[in-house]
Amino acid sequence: MKKEIPNLLTLANLLAGCLGIYFVIQGNLLWASYCIFISLVCDFLDGFLARLLHAYSELGKQLDSLADMVSFGVLPSFILFALVEQSCGTQCSVGIFGFYKPFMVFALALMSAYRLAKFNIDTRQSDQFIGVPTPANGLLVASLPLILHFQPEFSPYILHFKGLLIYSIIMSYLLVAEFPLMAFKFKSWGWAANQMRYLFLIYCVAILVLLKFAAFPILVVSYIVLSFILSLLNIKQK
Repeated sequence: MKKEIPNLLTLANLLAGCLGIYFVIQGNLLWASYCIFISLVCDFLDGFLARLLHAYSELGKQLDSLADMVSFGVLPSFILFALVEQSCGTQCSVGIFGFYKPFMVFALALMSAYRLAKFNIDTRQSDQFIGVPTPANGLLVASLPLILHFQPEFSPYILHFKGLLIYSIIMSYLLVAEFPLMAFKFKSWGWAANQMRYLFLIYCVAILVLLKFAAFPILVVSYIVLSFILSLLNIKQK
């Protein structure tokens, strides 16, 4: 029975994702964002408990990707779609060949599906990620409605039509890009083996205290840039 506990948390992750889509349809982006944060907690705990209880299984691995597809692929795309529609005004008009421009954000859902399927068969990602993990995209998108609600002074930077579309295109590429990113999987708690992870976590706490919800986009971008720099340094050392 204890081996099903991680799977139950994975299903809770999926349920939160489904509820989040419901809230987007109802026009409540704030609660949709809360659902992503609930999914993030469940996604962390299911992996943590699977390791603690020695409850790894192929079923759990596949179930985790299916839940992540909804919570960190489909739901963020719906939130971003709603934000793009809020921001576009007359720019939302149908473009070339009758294409509705906000539909571009659903590239995030497509590339999330591709990334998660690839992750399940890629043996290189045991101690690092290849491409941006879907929860990182989910975290960034989830922070946007929270920033709009609690820190409205940043609204002009969030409700920027072209900026949101450009973000969706760039992140869609980064989800499946062939470059390594740091994984926060602590195999030990020693400082020497995890120095960069600890320093980045300290940096995260400091930025969160200073900027609150507005810190999340900065942290995700910092994580990608730091991983890219570390990758270049490793290449040079070889």
